[in-house]
Amino acid sequence: MSIRRTGQVRGGAAVAVAAVLAFTLAGCGGGGGDDGKPKASGQPSPSVSPGSGSQPAPGVNKSTAPTEILATSNGAAGIVLTINSAVRESGGFITISGQIKNGGSEAFVQLATWRGEELKANDGSVAGATLVDKVGKKRYYVLRDTESRCLCTTGITRIGAGESIPFFAQFPAPPTSTTEVDFNLPTFATATIKLSG
Repeated sequence: MSIRRTGQVRGGAAVAVAAVLAFTLAGCGGGGGDDGKPKASGQPSPSVSPGSGSQPAPGVNKSTAPTEILATSNGAAGIVLTINSAVRESGGFITISGQIKNGGSEAFVQLATWRGEELKANDGSVAGATLVDKVGKKRYYVLRDTESRCLCTTGITRIGAGESIPFFAQFPAPPTSTTEVDFNLPTFATATIKLSG
């Protein structure tokens, strides 16, 4: 009987010690205060002046926009399309990517014309985009998979005021002799871009 009591006491003591350690670690993990020691990482801490709004507004793209700009094109209601890359891929296609920014003061609801007439199942997409090879006199449409879904950005329904969203679209590649194409997306002006890769 004494052995049993000792086992129960030891088990209870172990549970109590574990609980105390858990509370101690939880208290140390908050780290809200500054202990005066230098930070372990080599990154300098950002300085934020009071009232400067250190956090971006919800829904706004927090990443920095790509620096290279191949072309920009203005659309309706202050919407601006920026193309940042136009790359030939090894599979015989071209990937166009960039940003669509709402420079207006009100939210913009995506137009059905962006999706194109042929791919009506792709609501909220840029499936209506085309590439035109003026030298070869050919127009290229956005590629699609076996279920007629476009190989492009989908789900664009609303762009808030000041908000930027990334986009991409993939097209069949024109001949390698073609180095420049016109990119068209309904409601935007035509943008002439140089191909790389």
